[in-house]
Amino acid sequence: MNFYIVIPAHNEQDSIGLTLDSLVHQTLLPKQVVVVNDNSTDNTQDIVESYSTKYHWIQLVNSKSSNEHLPGSKIINAFYKGFETLDSDYDVICKFDADLIFPNNYVEQIALHFKNNERLGMAAGFCYVQKNNDWIVENLTRKDHIRGALKAYRKDCFIQIGKLKPSMGWDTIDELLAKYYNWEILTDETLHIKHLKPTGINYNKASKYLQGEAMYKMRYGFLITLISALKLAYRKQRFSLFKDYISGYFKAKKDKIPYLVTEEQGMFIRKLRWKGMLNKFI
Repeated sequence: MNFYIVIPAHNEQDSIGLTLDSLVHQTLLPKQVVVVNDNSTDNTQDIVESYSTKYHWIQLVNSKSSNEHLPGSKIINAFYKGFETLDSDYDVICKFDADLIFPNNYVEQIALHFKNNERLGMAAGFCYVQKNNDWIVENLTRKDHIRGALKAYRKDCFIQIGKLKPSMGWDTIDELLAKYYNWEILTDETLHIKHLKPTGINYNKASKYLQGEAMYKMRYGFLITLISALKLAYRKQRFSLFKDYISGYFKAKKDKIPYLVTEEQGMFIRKLRWKGMLNKFI
């Protein structure tokens, strides 16, 4: 099973070497790894080059973009810069962050999951962050959701969902569309990945309204957005975010920003969201 991996990296000199080191020691090696050096001003490029000269299957792509650390569009645009350099001879395409340390059996175990279930569209392990001297499950991790940091897609699923959307919320839209097309999603809690920087730690102030905008673009509607915004703000332990999310939703509605899903897909997404919420109360 051929694994192609694309890793967007912006100023990741402290972690990219650790990520690549964990990949070169996999029991099942990826066929191709492309690191997209996205406008870095540190030594990211030099570190990646040291690996690409040693391992023929690791490639560096340099890309110019803004210095702002915005979630969504920036990272997915960088992903595509790398994806476009690859051929189509892959079975699984992965979008990984540049601050992860994978267990040595990670790729092999994910490959096994895909081989054992032909309807499995996406799979991943669990992210852990360091707190004091312990590694604990990152608070945004759930059994029914694959983190944006470590996505692995079966080729057919990846193509059917329209690949990745360059927008905040891309890592939720992909799963919702996968379910729309009857693909299954799996998280393997026995695979522990060290996430060196908690999600969103470097996001700037300009990004705070984008979550609400994403909920609008996914056709959540106001009630589901309200509940989702409350839940997410609670999980992040920052209730000021709730106001930002709702403001982002109404700003997107006022500006009539284009939706990312069709009306039919939106109806499916709302039904799925309501079902998930009701199941938690029953």
